[in-house]
Amino acid sequence: MDLIQHTIHAALGIEIVKLEQDQVVLSMPVGPNTRQPMGYLHGGASVVLAESAASIGTMLNINQETEAAFGIEINANHLRSKKDGIVYATATPVHKGKTMMVWQIDITDEENKKVCVSRCTVAIVAKR
Repeated sequence: MDLIQHTIHAALGIEIVKLEQDQVVLSMPVGPNTRQPMGYLHGGASVVLAESAASIGTMLNINQETEAAFGIEINANHLRSKKDGIVYATATPVHKGKTMMVWQIDITDEENKKVCVSRCTVAIVAKR
């Protein structure tokens, strides 16, 4: 299952670090594709990274032949600015239900300093 190729993940340089049902870790470079005009990590790029980790985590917990996962709500608190390097999103489940999952996502830098904290709700729906 190639989750990255031909997606927004590829455009932003997001890579998979760890895939488990109770923890997903993704990395993303801070560079030209993820910076805002003043040269800092764009908050929207952090939100893409966070929602991606939550959605992938949900996918690992459902029957992908009959169900699909869709992020329906996300919030993010941007705690620290970053101009370059790499950030890591670590998603862990808060709630794993049959129709909805809630994930906590911490985005940290190379020194494990928190850059952003996020919570994402992901709906689980039957495929048509």
